[in-house]
Amino acid sequence: MPTSRPVPQQHWERILITARTYPAPSTKDIEVSCTAGITSDGEWIRLFPVPYRFLESDKRFAKYQEIECLIHKAKTDSRPESHRVDVESIKILGERLSTADRWAERRRRVEPLEAHCMCCVQKRQQQHGSPTLGFIKPAEIIKLSIEPTRAEWTEAEIAKLRQHSLWEKTPVQELEKIPFVFKYHWRCPHPECNGHAQSCTDWEMAQAYRAWRDKYRGDWEGKFRQRFEDEMMNDRDTRFFVGTVNNHPNSWLIVGLWYPPRANSGDEAQQPTLL
Repeated sequence: MPTSRPVPQQHWERILITARTYPAPSTKDIEVSCTAGITSDGEWIRLFPVPYRFLESDKRFAKYQEIECLIHKAKTDSRPESHRVDVESIKILGERLSTADRWAERRRRVEPLEAHCMCCVQKRQQQHGSPTLGFIKPAEIIKLSIEPTRAEWTEAEIAKLRQHSLWEKTPVQELEKIPFVFKYHWRCPHPECNGHAQSCTDWEMAQAYRAWRDKYRGDWEGKFRQRFEDEMMNDRDTRFFVGTVNNHPNSWLIVGLWYPPRANSGDEAQQPTLL
């Protein structure tokens, strides 16, 4: 007789949220975001899928905020850090960690997981299957490219977004397609690094584009580049949260940005308007 698969064991976990991607259409969950964080044991964890815009307001966590929730290892995602979350169990634990003193409180939690270089992380992942998440300081950010892509969802993607929802509360606005790919070209500290070109799917970056496009109209790109290119290159102690793509294990994306002011900068980072 065929044996049934064991049901993944569910358990409570306390997680500091560090990154969240812009949502994408999903066959099963309408739209989902990939969310990364650090457990109470100081380990990487990926929560996917998270239907963030469908969550009740008391469950909508922010980056650098701690949550407690029920999770179990994802069955259809072989990445060791990937877990499914019971969204109804999410409890937000206090305010966001402070940005004071160049993000000192956040540094204490995140910097212990900093990897030496992207090249080393990629090599370990290819050899051992992990890690599939990382936190890396660029040796040099060469440029930010803004590459046009489809302005509208495909018919298949629209069908996913408009499928019948069991959620009691649905977003007022349908998920907007971002008509650009934002890609950082950079070098990591490895002495033989030939450079990396990785798309950035950070929710914050996409929301900044939407806000500044509406506010500045045809001049949005100048403001956008000032913030995400010039400042990231020159004024911020920039690091990248990176992660692999489930169906393409050797492909890496930048899933979040880290940008406290440099030691010689007196200002604190200002958050873009999040819609």
